[in-house]
Amino acid sequence: MKELGDALNTMADETYAFHAKTEKNDFANWVRDIIKDERLADDLQKAPNQAQAAKLVASRTSILSKRLA
Repeated sequence: MKELGDALNTMADETYAFHAKTEKNDFANWVRDIIKDERLADDLQKAPNQAQAAKLVASRTSILSKRLA
């Protein structure tokens, strides 16, 4: 998930827009189907923009890593 956060911070706006459409959000689907994190997937589905999506991933990654520590 950290790599997803890094990618969201650096990818082109057009790339984000292509993958984060209202009808099909590849980021949310990947997090839901592969990572199995429903909470983050739901949040990503609702994220209004790329910057917010990156913040959501960073925040969730931080929370989960603290739980593992």
